Amino acid sequence: MGANCCNHTPDPSTQQQPERYRTILWIALAVNLGMFFIEIASGVKAGSVSLLADSLDFLGDAANYGISLWVLGMSIALRARASLIKAVSMLIFGVGVLTVAVWHAISGQVPEPQTMGLIGTLALLANLGVAALLYAYREGDSNMRSVWLCTRNDALGNIAVLLAAVGVFGTGTAWPDLLVATVMALLAITSAYQVARQAQQELKSEHAHT
Repeated sequence: MGANCCNHTPDPSTQQQPERYRTILWIALAVNLGMFFIEIASGVKAGSVSLLADSLDFLGDAANYGISLWVLGMSIALRARASLIKAVSMLIFGVGVLTVAVWHAISGQVPEPQTMGLIGTLALLANLGVAALLYAYREGDSNMRSVWLCTRNDALGNIAVLLAAVGVFGTGTAWPDLLVATVMALLAITSAYQVARQAQQELKSEHAHT
């Protein structure tokens, strides 16, 4: 993901449909919260770090959608501050997953690939549905941008979990699962930087006009 992907001109049309966007956020919140419970139970059962990482990502996204609903219609400064909170949550998620991956590498636990594949497919379908709904709002302010990045990262993460399931099945080791979990963690950390940088730019711009 390029570091310049947050440099963009907001599309005014994305700011003219608040009620539609609000409805989409409620749908996204419900889907992500439901998938969190499914994935965390499956991740524990299968012993998969990548599934656990994805479940925590679903929980973080559900919280992010809730924050987005709360600040929708508020000033740019308040939305930018909310985006900074999201960036911190993404950073914590990334560091937490890296820690769990190290612990699993030391313990040598091998996950169950069949469960990884089944739940990974379900999660991918859920995220693709949400991403399709949010696609029109990908070039909005930092708050909309952070929502889109989270959803896009989730879909990429789901594909990676499926690849990890194939890798675990083929090798009989945990390394594909641990590798994918590490990549997902680094993706979250990178996205946190992008969202925080854009939010800071919006705050500086807002202060300059006051």
